[in-house]
Amino acid sequence: MAFSMIPLLNGERAVVLFFITSVLVSLPFSLLYHGLALSLLTLSALCIEIQAESSNSLHQFNTRPGASSGILLGAITLPAVMLAKMIQLTRAFSSNHTGLEEIETWTMHFWSTSTCCLSVLMLLWNAMHESDVVSQTRFHRLWRLKLGLGCKILYGVVCYSSLATMYPNVVRMALMSSWILCHGLVASKLIQHLLSTFPSCASIGEALLVTAGLVLYFGDMLGCTIAKMLGALSSSELVSFQYMMNRSEISPIIQGLLLGLLLCPVVFKHLHRWECIVNTENSEAKKYFEIRRSMIFFSVLGFISIVVVPSWMMLVHEFDTHPFLWVISFTFSEPVKRLSLCVYWLSLICASILRFYNISRSSKIERILLRKYYHLMAVLMFLPALIFQPRFLNLAFGAALAVFLALEIIRVWRIWPLGEPVHQFMNAFTDHRDSEFLIVSHFSLLLGCALPIWMSSGYNDRPLAPFAGILSLGIGDTMASVVGHKYGVLRWSKTGKKTIEGTAAGITSVLAACSILLPLLASTGYILTERWLSLLLAVTVSGLLEAYTAQLDNAFIPLVFYSLLCL
Repeated sequence: MAFSMIPLLNGERAVVLFFITSVLVSLPFSLLYHGLALSLLTLSALCIEIQAESSNSLHQFNTRPGASSGILLGAITLPAVMLAKMIQLTRAFSSNHTGLEEIETWTMHFWSTSTCCLSVLMLLWNAMHESDVVSQTRFHRLWRLKLGLGCKILYGVVCYSSLATMYPNVVRMALMSSWILCHGLVASKLIQHLLSTFPSCASIGEALLVTAGLVLYFGDMLGCTIAKMLGALSSSELVSFQYMMNRSEISPIIQGLLLGLLLCPVVFKHLHRWECIVNTENSEAKKYFEIRRSMIFFSVLGFISIVVVPSWMMLVHEFDTHPFLWVISFTFSEPVKRLSLCVYWLSLICASILRFYNISRSSKIERILLRKYYHLMAVLMFLPALIFQPRFLNLAFGAALAVFLALEIIRVWRIWPLGEPVHQFMNAFTDHRDSEFLIVSHFSLLLGCALPIWMSSGYNDRPLAPFAGILSLGIGDTMASVVGHKYGVLRWSKTGKKTIEGTAAGITSVLAACSILLPLLASTGYILTERWLSLLLAVTVSGLLEAYTAQLDNAFIPLVFYSLLCL
């Protein structure tokens, strides 16, 4: 099969390959197997993306209109993040700053996300060729089967070799291998469910990123729950789950809240199957029906939030008190700083919402520029908190994400009396990347700022790494859009809207922000280890990715920037 050089070397793929190369050349010898697995994943994703986009052979997946498939970027982002974190922890382990348990945990994360991505790639590989099975010869079908099987076997050998060096015990090795394999099986099912349930809401790459993230996140929750129920805290076979359960109280609180909110619509749907029999032509009957429907929803939400979620939290973590009482106690442990921060956040949110919502209704300003003001607001909200109250910010991110998720569920289900007002308000800030069914931009902005901070909660020898989302989205992306829109002339491509002037402004603004932030961090006690050449590389690569990618940049750019900062 011949591929021309033009589609092989388009801008997005070139930047992604350079990013992967930067990660691979930074690998110590102890992570050789992980580098081989990431290389195999990259080559597989590249070949599948090129074939899919050149032949339109994945048309059966109802993806977001106007976006490229994004298979390569979606397949390598999370594994590359995990590997970059492992490189950082390897440095720490060699200098006795961290223990083996943390490295084992992130090793499991790497193999779990890599297996998720490879499983989805094999699903796409089979789907591409099944859609064109009539025109295939017998030789071609055999070649396809052998190539797919060879890729799986090679990946399995590399994964087994890596795990064998870490888990010499046969029982432990079998347990961890089975757990990793389950991640791949679940991911291949989940991405099909997501693309069919939320049509035209995401590209394949975006859906792949979400799928791998959800499977990893809730797989950790399930693993901790099983380990706790089996009384395996003292068992060496489950040391990675033991490490996760020994983390701070904030992690299970956030996980429990998100799980409860995701369970709520599932339970509500099964309790409300009789909805279709109501006579919607009768306005009075419809009104009472909406009220009953709303009461059922909020009853389910309240029961899960008050009973189910706290019970799970107390199961997996030894709280001294009720989790919600712990949150109150944690907040009032430094009342002046934390309550002042809450007042500052609420004032900023109220003022910005009133101002920008009125502008969006009466002004002809483009929504993409209007949304960038919220990126700047994220800088004003999160930057001071990250410097002076990082633990409280971790909890606040979880609370904000829970509120966003609850409001989106209410909006999608049109739960009376909030559903329609929330829908009208959110529509004022949507753009072409949001569908009529699901609005995801605010989620991606919040998670883009939060994920680098959450992943830096353990050992971190790169002070700028937690700021990756705030810098790349709040400053770089904002300046690139504003300058590119007002002054941009030279475009990166004939069909795209991104300009060279905008990209240069974004890169320059992030470097300027870093030059101000680094001395400030040094004055608060941080030990600075960043090298300006490495920082320039990280900022430039993330800026070029923002310029070239057609994917949801809020989701990918912070993770790429974070990975490069960790190297």
